[in-house]
Amino acid sequence: MPRTAQFAIFLLVLLLVLGGMHFYLWARLVRDPAVAEPWRRALTVALVLAALAVPASMFITRARPSRLGEGIVLVGMTWLGVSFLMFSALVAADLLRLGAAAVASAWDWIRHDPAPPPDPARRQLLARAVASGAVLAVGGASALAVRNALAEPEIHEVPLRLERLPRALSGLSIAQISDLHVGPTIGEEDVRRVVAATNRLRPDVVAITGDLVDGTVPALERAVSQLGALEARYGVYFVTGNHEYYSGVEPWLAFLRRLGVRVLRNESVAVGEPGASFDLAGIDDWRSGGLAPGHGPDLPKALAGRDPERSLVLLAHQPKGVEEAVRSGVELQLSGHTHGGQIFPFNLVTAMAYPYLRGLYRHEEEGRAAHVFVSRGTGYWGPPMRLGNAPEIARITLASGV
Repeated sequence: MPRTAQFAIFLLVLLLVLGGMHFYLWARLVRDPAVAEPWRRALTVALVLAALAVPASMFITRARPSRLGEGIVLVGMTWLGVSFLMFSALVAADLLRLGAAAVASAWDWIRHDPAPPPDPARRQLLARAVASGAVLAVGGASALAVRNALAEPEIHEVPLRLERLPRALSGLSIAQISDLHVGPTIGEEDVRRVVAATNRLRPDVVAITGDLVDGTVPALERAVSQLGALEARYGVYFVTGNHEYYSGVEPWLAFLRRLGVRVLRNESVAVGEPGASFDLAGIDDWRSGGLAPGHGPDLPKALAGRDPERSLVLLAHQPKGVEEAVRSGVELQLSGHTHGGQIFPFNLVTAMAYPYLRGLYRHEEEGRAAHVFVSRGTGYWGPPMRLGNAPEIARITLASGV
């Protein structure tokens, strides 16, 4: 299917979802509580404009936004997060209300006592109580989520033992940055802060596991150029995420190489000293095959010709393909992409698609086993909000199993 057709379908689905969600918000926050004029009209217009700001923000993100454009993106993306939390809170309230009504009806049936006729005044009072409670709860949750998203990334210490790692490399550390999403709402100062925090760890290796940018090189080069200050004994490495392909992947790869970042595209390199090293492999993003000519994950190509007895660490943006990785001798896969769900309760949905959601896992396959570490992400995507999990920089410290 042509990319223009794919985009048209995506846009149609997006508008239908946003329209349905905002109609539901209008019904529960404006119609059912019987908000009086002129507030009813004002709130209706505000909801329509807020809904339109979300797709407008997504278009602006792909361009080189002006100050006005950046403001629209900030408002639109923040509202996307707030509206999702509001939608979730109201759905939960409706489910509780339906459950209570079902229990009451069952109790009346058991007692052979007919239910009283509906009371419109009581229904309106309940609707106002639910709407007010949801607004207060979501307001507090939104403030906390914004604070979490904008906070200094946590340092997540991850000690790991790799059986084939040379003893001389015990204590080697890998600092993982993932899903930073530099763009209209994450800029130069944020990147500088991440670089400083990473350098304070004094890592031997820095691994950037994709979704670094949301925008073009001309729009973001000043912010991303701060990555040139990253310091690591054995180098800085990068693999693509899906968002690089939405932002012009080839110019970005060329730009990163000019910064001194080693891009791993279905290839592996030896990391360490001549007498003691391990293999670090990287593959293209899982979904990249149809997004750019010549791109697509190819693990056999990445591992071609290597000694299978050597220790092997794989960088792969999405926590997929773990079965093939384990069968191929990978001891540790470093991934991101999921953001840990980013905003509760969206993490419950994300977990259905990605069983490896965040943190450290052990995967066994055909008598072999490997570790999979999934970063919660160093930035955020879309809404500048994180609820239920904080941004992180992971420091994976390796020990030899010998």
